[in-house]
Amino acid sequence: MRLFSIHGNQVSETRANDLLPALDDVCLPAQGYLWISCTRLEFDQAQAQIQTALQRLCTLQLVDLHVSDLLNAQLPSRYDFTSQYDLLVFRRLSARGADSDATTATGLSVNPRGGPPILRRIDTSPVGFVVFDRVLLSVHPQECAVLDSYAQRLLTSSGASSPEATAGDSRSAGARGVPANPADLMLRIVSHMVDGFLALRRELSTQLDHWQTELLNPKTRFNNWAALLDARLALHQLDELCEDQHSAMQDWLEALKTWPENDSFLSPHARDLLQVRSRDVLEHIERVVHHVRRLEQNAETAVQMHFNAQSHRTNEIMRTLTVLTAIFLPLNLIAGIFGMNFEFIPLLHRSNGFWLAMVSMAATAGALVAFFWRKRYLERSTR
Repeated sequence: MRLFSIHGNQVSETRANDLLPALDDVCLPAQGYLWISCTRLEFDQAQAQIQTALQRLCTLQLVDLHVSDLLNAQLPSRYDFTSQYDLLVFRRLSARGADSDATTATGLSVNPRGGPPILRRIDTSPVGFVVFDRVLLSVHPQECAVLDSYAQRLLTSSGASSPEATAGDSRSAGARGVPANPADLMLRIVSHMVDGFLALRRELSTQLDHWQTELLNPKTRFNNWAALLDARLALHQLDELCEDQHSAMQDWLEALKTWPENDSFLSPHARDLLQVRSRDVLEHIERVVHHVRRLEQNAETAVQMHFNAQSHRTNEIMRTLTVLTAIFLPLNLIAGIFGMNFEFIPLLHRSNGFWLAMVSMAATAGALVAFFWRKRYLERSTR
């Protein structure tokens, strides 16, 4: 568990190895807010202590259904709210094996995804955020690199701030990179999660482009159909995941518009900044959705073009074989006539009969080749 006290550009952290003393001693700063970051396992083990701390800090506790949502490792992205706080569950990218919540909770191991290594990185896990007026509670899986990296960036931004900026208002704090309120902090973390999806799409594009090249190359035999099927299923899963993310963020934005205008903890300028940042996150999610759908269409188109090219190649081979059969058919007829067991056959007893038959056969074959060539039955297709 990590506790961050944020005021202006000042950020101080308290690491809690023992949960009970840290939660008992935590208090709100005179001005600013508190960020409580814990793993899903820690939240499960210290539910009562966290609820007691929230009761002391915010004069209310989490609803039981929201506690279940935060503990659910399979929950899709969703948004919910009460009159006192907002709940956002957002699924982020995770590496299989690093996030052991599913195996820890159930005791069962999960089979890794097959196919190329890039497909194994599309596994996701939920991160829950509970936004109060002056407290942000985040519940994440084990070894959440996104939260760790942003916490390090937050501490770095705080350490790089000047004394003049420390005395500034929330606008200068936001400009310096330190969130001005819990909602702003939550949106920045979510934005980092979406950036992970944006970075993933480049690797997916490279992999699918490689497969498209193999599918459309007539000199190679593509046999990696299992990996391609896994890729299409993974893209479909990623599309549904982003749709859930978009719906959750859209619900958050609509709820943000209904917040009271005379909120003592949120100035009009900070409210506008939250709406702008929320729309920016939505725009990033829409970009991921658009790119994923384009990759799905490209993969489907490549498969169809592959089979069309194979069918066209088969038709060309059959056309060539048919033309060759048509050319040799009259030659076989002539050879069959002269091979009959009759005593009297024209040209049979002439000294130049053989050469006359060969010339007539060559002339017939040449005429047929010229005819089929003029009809473009023997023309090679350009690639």
